[in-house]
Amino acid sequence: MPEGHVIHRLASDIVDTFAGHRIASSSPQGRFTGARLLDGDVLESAEAWGKHLFVGFASTAARVHIHLGIYGTMRLAEGEPEVVGQVRWRVTDGASTVDLRGPNTCALLDPAEVAAVIDRLGPDPLRPDADAQKFIDRVLRSRSTIATLLMDQSVIAGTGNIYRAEVLFRLGIDPLTPGRSLGRERAEAIWQDTVELMEIGRQRGRIDTVRPEHEPEAMGRPPRKDDHGGEVYVYRRQNQPCWICGGPILTNTIAGRNLFWCPVCQAA
Repeated sequence: MPEGHVIHRLASDIVDTFAGHRIASSSPQGRFTGARLLDGDVLESAEAWGKHLFVGFASTAARVHIHLGIYGTMRLAEGEPEVVGQVRWRVTDGASTVDLRGPNTCALLDPAEVAAVIDRLGPDPLRPDADAQKFIDRVLRSRSTIATLLMDQSVIAGTGNIYRAEVLFRLGIDPLTPGRSLGRERAEAIWQDTVELMEIGRQRGRIDTVRPEHEPEAMGRPPRKDDHGGEVYVYRRQNQPCWICGGPILTNTIAGRNLFWCPVCQAA
């Protein structure tokens, strides 16, 4: 599932491409009934809240709510190419087209429904209006492990399995530490490091978490090859040597996803 930096980049791309343009809106697949209501409207906005995308139009207060889920994709193309596959929603101004396929959610919501979605989410590290204190207070009140809390979108919106593993490694925190046992200083450090790493991800379009001294050129090692394309410390590196201590990276299932960590660098 795409993490929050991907949705923020997507929102920016939609605004840069279509904002102020009158668009043609359709649902080639036929499953998004709200598409025809927006046909011929002017696209005004697109913004991300965690892993949720909201697209706004000039003639209605309603907004299109998109959550890609595990299988969803939303891709921009030049011109107006032929429809290929199951396209849930197509937006085009003739010069550019964006096609949405396989999302978990694509629905036209009124303002109250939009507010209800946002109210369920924790603060988003990539939003300038994010309330870091809300995250810190929630963590410090919880008996749940920090590895579980970082996957809870009501605690922090937009983070996923990669950022969870990498932030905890970078700060030397045992993933099984209860939130309320972290202390304020470490809880604040988790928020700040997440903000910084997700901003790097937003700018680069990929997740890079290693510090300069641990990059391939500095260590004389080959670049990492993985689907997400970035340099990481522990994610998907089970049984491989830790870049810091040389010990093996371990993995276990926590909060329904595979967690990766170094038992030496992240000792309890």
